Amino acid sequence: MADQNSTPLTDEERAELEALRAEKAAREEAERARKERAELEALRAESKKAEQAEPASAPAPAPAPQPKRQAPAPRPADHEPRTFGQRMVMTPEETDDDGIPKMPPAQKIIILIVMVCFIGGGIYIWLSNSGLI
Repeated sequence: MADQNSTPLTDEERAELEALRAEKAAREEAERARKERAELEALRAESKKAEQAEPASAPAPAPAPQPKRQAPAPRPADHEPRTFGQRMVMTPEETDDDGIPKMPPAQKIIILIVMVCFIGGGIYIWLSNSGLI
C-alpha cells in the first residue's frame, strides 16, 4: 500500500486546503476580536464602578499587605548527621581550590553509568558491523 503522505496534492485538494485555512484564520480573528471587545467592556464597567464607589474627597486606600516570605528550609545542624539521601544528593560543603563546590556522589554515579552505556553501545556497534555478532 502506498504512503498517502508522500503523494503531492491535486489542484482540488490544494484549493480546498487553502479555503479551510482561510476559514480557520477568519474564525480565529473573529474570536480574538470578540475576546478583546469583552475585555474592553469589562474594563469599562470596572472603571465606572471604581469612579462611583470613591467620592472625590476620599482618602487614598491603604496598600495591600505583602505576603510573608517563607523561611528557607532549615539546614541540618552540625551535630545532626545527614541521612543517606542527603549525603548522596547534596553538594559537600568542601570546595576545590577555585572555590567551586565538589560534585555530589549521585551525580558522579549517573555520569559513570552513562559512560559505561556509551562505551558498551560503541563496542556493540563495532562488533555488529564487523560481523562478529
